[in-house]
Amino acid sequence: MTSGLWELVLKGVWVTIQLLVCSALLGAAVSFVVGVARTHRLWIVRFLAGVYTEVFRGTSALVMIFWVYFVLPIAFGWQLVPLWAGTLALGLTYGAYGSEIVRGALNAVDPAQKEGGIALSFTPWQRLRLILLPQAVPEMIPPFSNLLVELLKGTALVSIMGMGDLAFSGNLVRLALQESAEIYTIVLLIYFVIAFLLTRGMRGLERKLKAGTGKQVGSTPDQELNRPQTTGVGGAVA
Repeated sequence: MTSGLWELVLKGVWVTIQLLVCSALLGAAVSFVVGVARTHRLWIVRFLAGVYTEVFRGTSALVMIFWVYFVLPIAFGWQLVPLWAGTLALGLTYGAYGSEIVRGALNAVDPAQKEGGIALSFTPWQRLRLILLPQAVPEMIPPFSNLLVELLKGTALVSIMGMGDLAFSGNLVRLALQESAEIYTIVLLIYFVIAFLLTRGMRGLERKLKAGTGKQVGSTPDQELNRPQTTGVGGAVA
């Protein structure tokens, strides 16, 4: 390929990374807000959060991108640029999947920890911030890592809006060179490298967070049982 075509591909990589970061940040915020809401003591809060989760998990991300980019301007008069339209559609869609990760991790925390917070007269927000999240977040990292890779692959859907991401740029280069095998092999390798770096980064984050809770990455249940048992808030040794 010529230097101009390589520059086009690199611009597509940059656009993909921008979209990935923006949609991941939005998706993470949605995941925690909705996931925590699904464990709320009020049934109406749980119901509304559940409706959101089921709606966005049950709809196609591709159709959601179409809706945000083409229908939203007609219905509400809001015309979003492709980057923000893609960010909104992907962030809300993958945030619905992430909310189930958050809900499951919060519910998996030892009930004794929650009872300890109640015994200490902690407010619900204090129990969440000081007891539940520090123990639940490390357990969220592996499924969030998988979801982040899925989000990376989902960014290719924005090419339908004519957005110059990696998939769109690769197709332009293919049309220019009339060579599919070489171009799409390069595109696949670029996606793989980005996904590999994301996975390794999330693995390092998991190791760091679990070190703070006295757990080891990849430890088996038997290994955890052999560790000194803790009880109460803050994990005081029994």
